[in-house]
Amino acid sequence: MTTYPTDDQDFQNASAGLVGWMENCVIQSDTDSSVVVWDNQSYLSFINDDATCPPEINPSLFRQSQLCVKQGLFEVVKDKIYQVRGLDTSNMTFVETVNSNGVVVIDPLCSVETAKQAIGLYQGYRRDKNILAMIYTHSHADHFGGGSAVVEASGGTQDDIHAGTLGHVFAPADFLDHAVSENVYAGNAMGRRSVYMYGDSLEKNAQGQVGSGLGMATSTGAISLIPPTVSINTTNEVHTVDGLEIVFQMTPGTEAPSEMNFHFPQYNALCMAENATHNLHNIQTLRGALVRDARVWSRYSTTGPHLIPKETMKSSISSPCNAISTHLHNETLRLLNDGQTGIEIAEDFKLPPNLEQTWNAKGYYGSVSHNVKAIYNRYMGWFDGNPAHLWEHPPVPIAQRYVACMGGIENVIKMAKDNYICVEQPDWRFAATLLSHAVFSDQTNADAKTELSKVFTHLGYGAENATWRNFYLCGAKEVVGAVQPNMNVMDAASMMALSVEQLLDTMGIRINGPNAFDTAPFQIDMMLADVPMTDASSARSGWRVNFSNAAMTDHEIAHAEAANAGIAFTVWASHRQLVSLVLRGAHADFSDVKTDGDAGVWSTLCGLLEPLDAGFAIVTPEPNPTPPSSES
Repeated sequence: MTTYPTDDQDFQNASAGLVGWMENCVIQSDTDSSVVVWDNQSYLSFINDDATCPPEINPSLFRQSQLCVKQGLFEVVKDKIYQVRGLDTSNMTFVETVNSNGVVVIDPLCSVETAKQAIGLYQGYRRDKNILAMIYTHSHADHFGGGSAVVEASGGTQDDIHAGTLGHVFAPADFLDHAVSENVYAGNAMGRRSVYMYGDSLEKNAQGQVGSGLGMATSTGAISLIPPTVSINTTNEVHTVDGLEIVFQMTPGTEAPSEMNFHFPQYNALCMAENATHNLHNIQTLRGALVRDARVWSRYSTTGPHLIPKETMKSSISSPCNAISTHLHNETLRLLNDGQTGIEIAEDFKLPPNLEQTWNAKGYYGSVSHNVKAIYNRYMGWFDGNPAHLWEHPPVPIAQRYVACMGGIENVIKMAKDNYICVEQPDWRFAATLLSHAVFSDQTNADAKTELSKVFTHLGYGAENATWRNFYLCGAKEVVGAVQPNMNVMDAASMMALSVEQLLDTMGIRINGPNAFDTAPFQIDMMLADVPMTDASSARSGWRVNFSNAAMTDHEIAHAEAANAGIAFTVWASHRQLVSLVLRGAHADFSDVKTDGDAGVWSTLCGLLEPLDAGFAIVTPEPNPTPPSSES
């Protein structure tokens, strides 16, 4: 730690412009007041400017959490731009317009509940401001999930977002496609791993969750998805809201597949979305997502600041995030072309000394290790070229074979302990590997699980990276205890934002293939009166669902008033009615829609859909049995 700067400039920057804050920063669920969806208050007893770093927290990570824990309304540009921080993992920004008492809202946080509080905090100090527009910087849920709160605050509803003062919802091109693919298609698996990444199941204390590196945590309230009304397609595209000029820069394939920066020339202010952060970001997030392009990301980070005059650039814009991304990318490519694998490159990767010793290039959220592996994976895929790794056994059978080769599970546990007890240089990493094999070979062995929990805890306490700490400590908790299911669930109303194709995809990806092998082929037509054809040739459209060979496919067809020949079942409905049918599945009520044919095929299709398991096991082969309640 002595090699790092000792000045307090970061603390001055983090506190600058503070206008006010939320007293007792604890936010409850809208549907159940006993459920807390955001709690910033619990951190303050052990993380504050005057606190001493506890021994269970890496000192560098503790310093980062001291910065991230600050919450409140901050003035960014005097009387023009305000930002609410510390009410979610993301920030909500309010840019006031030129001609009247209007405001543009940027990134409405992750949850409806936290977004409501952020809006209330802003409006408590900047009264009588009408919300005229909303901007999504990119397609990650923590930047659009609270959108319905913005609509509500403007006087609109999810059925009619324009019923109040809200005029436009801006988003980068392909926003909805990527928001759906990331947050709906693979959302259950990503959500479960997010429990680990953000430490959702951990207590907020020195032995538990102390932040996420980029912020303190993600809120666990209701997630909404308000569809954009204006898609930004080109760099230097200009839009004006009540006299406020906004100049956009497209940055696809950077921190998100769909992302953009934008400039407010009248205020000399630039929003770099999540493309520039005050620490090392992820090339691939540990919760799971598409691998990002470090080369493209670094180039957009270079060109973005050129949207504004040089004299207005702030230190956060000229941070070393561009240099470090470029170095990670180029050095990884050099080494992989020299024959090294991702693991080998990550093990001994060297940063330039000036970056290594810079606070705002530290790996609190992303890390050099997992970023380098992600870059390797983007170019080379999962296979490292060694045929021994081409057809490996899954975790349980490989664990059983390793344990047998090492003389049984008791011997493996002893070997693991020998790697971290009474040795000069304990190898906690190898101990974790050995004990994980022991647990996967025999999940009922309490000693193996207890020892693995100890090892994970030690690795977590030493981690400088907050997400690594959270993964280790969640693993330590779950290997001996119960699973914490994913709590972030997109609300049913948000399904209205999905296209017909996306909506049907949510069914197709849940079909249990083996259970459907013997199901006879059939077709279902959906005739939609309020959904235009993709080519805009008609205000009405039809969609045909084809089921055969255990797979569901669909394609657009012409709308018809009568059933097409050979189709087992036809439904005439609105988009909203179709959403309701899909959500209700086998319990769908067709009494309010016109149908023709055998509704039993719909029941057959829905009977093949497998419910999503929000609490699948990660550090054990299966979730540990839940102990009986003391009241039973």
